[in-house]
Amino acid sequence: MDNLRTALVTGANKGIGLATVEGLAKEGYKVWLGSRDHSRGQAAVEKLRSKGLDVNLLLIDVADDNSVKEAARVLNTQTAYLDILINNAGVALNLKSLPSDEQMDVIRETFETNTFGPIRVTQALLPLLRAAIGARIIMLSSIVGSIGLSSDPDVIYGQVNFMGYSSSKAALNMITAAFAKELGPSGIKVYAVEPGHIRTDLNDNTGSLTAEEGASVPLRYATMNLDVSNGGFFGPEGILPW
Repeated sequence: MDNLRTALVTGANKGIGLATVEGLAKEGYKVWLGSRDHSRGQAAVEKLRSKGLDVNLLLIDVADDNSVKEAARVLNTQTAYLDILINNAGVALNLKSLPSDEQMDVIRETFETNTFGPIRVTQALLPLLRAAIGARIIMLSSIVGSIGLSSDPDVIYGQVNFMGYSSSKAALNMITAAFAKELGPSGIKVYAVEPGHIRTDLNDNTGSLTAEEGASVPLRYATMNLDVSNGGFFGPEGILPW
């Protein structure tokens, strides 16, 4: 194996994903920018390449089995291993309806991307991750996926009630712990991270932090040797309650 470090970020043609791709590339990684839209993904790639960064487009819709299988096939023709997988792709389709009114098709679509997407992508790319030395898998979770905080009436997260979105992220946290149990003995670390309240399309740009500030959290857990538990849930200030 040579010294080239490799990474894939899903849902990365804009927002936190794009900022994460740029951060990894600036640290010397060869990065695949995952996007389900070719034109938007290619535009993002060209923007980063104009800065002299080693970034490549990988078409992938994490909610589609065939798309993920084809992306894995393509990636296998371009690299023999993958050091970092950042499951960033996510949707927030409905943050306004009460649980009693939230439509089942919206909840299913939310889970398909936020919960099942990271499972299918991780499973498809495990051979490449196992071929690396000390690979990392980062799951982009959310602080509203913390059941502890969401059930505490004395904190702001106990005041919101995003049933579909929050439960999709709470489930993702459990998925993180499950993969960490299996993969930890082989040297692969798996973390769930909450990037903070970022200005993105998911929240109509109402956040208080920039995408670059949000990207610093997945970048930290993907690239640094931190003394933290494998399978944990972390935010900008450290460990978060489940």
